[in-house]
Amino acid sequence: MPRPRIGVLALQGDVREHARVLDDLGASATLVRRSAELAAVDGLVLPGGESTVIDKLARAFDLRAPIREAIASGMPMYGTCAGLILLADRIGDGIEGQQTFGGLDVTVRRNAFGGQVESFETELDVPALGAPPVHATFIRAPVVEHVGASARALAALADGRVVAVEQGNLMGTAFHPEVTGETRFHRRFLAKVAAAS
Repeated sequence: MPRPRIGVLALQGDVREHARVLDDLGASATLVRRSAELAAVDGLVLPGGESTVIDKLARAFDLRAPIREAIASGMPMYGTCAGLILLADRIGDGIEGQQTFGGLDVTVRRNAFGGQVESFETELDVPALGAPPVHATFIRAPVVEHVGASARALAALADGRVVAVEQGNLMGTAFHPEVTGETRFHRRFLAKVAAAS
């Protein structure tokens, strides 16, 4: 059985960490910076980083329209932290001119927990993944302020704030499973890729 070809958007952010997890899970990770590279993959990971920078670079590299077209055509995508922001249809506190690729019927708020010094780790119950709880690392993380009718929450903090969502072939987490050795979200994403191909 051929290894799924998974792109990691390599404009900025924690690209290598995602590529390593994907390779360890049996996928063939490819760095995506051009539309031709996007066209050659079966799914795409949008890593953490600076959502405003990734947005600007995606437009500079003429990737915004191809990524939006790939989402519309059903390509599975998984976004972590900034990647979640980029997949959201709405940003509650975006800077002037900031755009997203969209696809997830959610509203997110950037840096919802404060700056770098307010980064934290916690255990999250994720019913869709079963036991044990997910050890989640939040680094200048967003939060999902509103989950629309088309999306569904996968996980929330103890105070009810939603931090993981999915909708069809799209999935987003406010935290970074790629830095803690947690592979179940990537496995769930790869299952979407397998089902879509």
